[in-house]
Amino acid sequence: MALGSLSWCLGAALALFCGTSWPQVHSSLAPENEVPLRPTTWFPEGKITSLTLPKGRTRRLYFTLKKKAPGMSVTVSPCDLPIEWSLSARTLKDKPLKSLEWSSKKSTPEVWWQGPGSEEKMYSFTGSAVDTYKGPSKSHATIYILRLRSKQQNTRATVYLHEGPGPSGAFPLLPADRRVHTLGVGMTSVTLSWAPSASITSLPQSQKSYDYCVLANSQKNYPSVCAAREKIGKKNNQKEEKKERRRRVTAWPILKEWWWQQWDSYPEAQSAASSPTDEYSDLQCVCQGTESVCTVSELLPETQYYFDVFVIDRLNGTSMAYKGTFARTHEEARAAIVTLREGELRWVTFSDRGSNSEQFFTFRPRGIQQSGLLTLQSCSGVEKVKVTVSSKGQVLSSQAVEGDLAHIWLQGSPSYLIHLEREGTTPSRMSDAADPALGGLRASVKMQTSSAYHRRGVPSLPSTLQIKSFNRLRGCNSVTLAWMGTEERSLYCVYRRKLGEHGAEAGGASALTSPCLGPESRSDTERVLCKYFQELNPRRAVTTAVIGGLEPGMAYVFDVYLMRRWGIPIKYASKMLKTRKEC
Repeated sequence: MALGSLSWCLGAALALFCGTSWPQVHSSLAPENEVPLRPTTWFPEGKITSLTLPKGRTRRLYFTLKKKAPGMSVTVSPCDLPIEWSLSARTLKDKPLKSLEWSSKKSTPEVWWQGPGSEEKMYSFTGSAVDTYKGPSKSHATIYILRLRSKQQNTRATVYLHEGPGPSGAFPLLPADRRVHTLGVGMTSVTLSWAPSASITSLPQSQKSYDYCVLANSQKNYPSVCAAREKIGKKNNQKEEKKERRRRVTAWPILKEWWWQQWDSYPEAQSAASSPTDEYSDLQCVCQGTESVCTVSELLPETQYYFDVFVIDRLNGTSMAYKGTFARTHEEARAAIVTLREGELRWVTFSDRGSNSEQFFTFRPRGIQQSGLLTLQSCSGVEKVKVTVSSKGQVLSSQAVEGDLAHIWLQGSPSYLIHLEREGTTPSRMSDAADPALGGLRASVKMQTSSAYHRRGVPSLPSTLQIKSFNRLRGCNSVTLAWMGTEERSLYCVYRRKLGEHGAEAGGASALTSPCLGPESRSDTERVLCKYFQELNPRRAVTTAVIGGLEPGMAYVFDVYLMRRWGIPIKYASKMLKTRKEC
């Protein structure tokens, strides 16, 4: 028994050792390059097929043509990423016999690989654009292989097979010029045009199976409708995730979950009822129809937008894309920023209510202290003017400028932005006419900026700007004036203007009482005297001046100006006096 077992083992070992020299069954039908068993996908003719392409894996589609088919066309439409695809033909010398018995595990394409033959690569393409191969058919003993692969990441693609030499009719037709042209660009709108599609122009008005769809976004151009839908779907998923996070943080999770379900279900049912058959309602087309001109409005100024035009076949559910374009909307009209010089005295006017309602200025103080003084004075009581001082986007001061003098201390920044804006009409002066001395201006502000090297605050002002006269000291050829000064040493200048014998009764001094009429607007012949004055005690800071050389019985208007090193000269209230006729 042991001897018999030993002989059987030796015989089996010899059989295994010499088994390679034994003849193979069906050696002519089983070559060395036999393909491994894999799932077989047949490519149907005349039917749009959607595929999922996993990253790095090759999808294969197999098809054969009818005997009398003179030609064929294969159309591949990637979704949103570039893919590689190729078309090959496997031709056998003899078509396999149907009566040949094969293993039940053999797929039909593998049967074609068993026989002797050759494979020819007919076409290949790499990219994200829709591409079509057109060519004649091979011999009747040929199987065609369409290979598709995505290298970047998982994506999708649509394929279509058409037998025959003519167009398939499954996809809309594009013109020779596929570019989208920009006709005009505005601040919030862009006008586009493109060559019309023959699919739309050849159809009668009663048939509306083709439409244009224009998409606009601020990120990129989309190569297909599928890519646009993918982006819209990602945005919707992000919104749903945010909504889901809000549900989880509620103190009443069960109640809020029920509430959101009720809230979400209502608009979905309503939208489904309104357009149940519209497959492209999720695209959010800014223009839709059969016109080849579109104006996209409600855009943001100074923003770059990308525009895509698609021809959509609603009957077959297909689309073709024009070559998209992009455009940048114009920026908003911004007021010019004027640079103020050191010590410059500027008169800012607002003459028209409909425009020029704000003005911008910039000032850069001298010195390492980076300090300065902004002085403003309103020259018209009809409308208020608001001043806002900012630096590096931060507001430092904001106030309304009215009749009194306004001082704003600037400190701590290398430059300042000064914004003057017309605020509104004063109710008490709403019906009054504009100041005739200002040439009919509705609003006016006098402004000066200067660097304050040695000061730590705004300069002091007189306690009152009234000029007092003494009746007992009024003579035929002279008058005596008095006004309040400050504790700082300053220069005071007195000006006079002759009105005549009846000027006072006629109100001739009204045109000379504007607080903004500074010494620069007066003639040198009108200046009577200039004197320095300083009193450390503010209560006793009173100075006087005797004005001589006057004519008897004449009316005069006297003005006093406080001339300062920094800021606008301060004008005291005008004083009208009449000399005596007889002394």
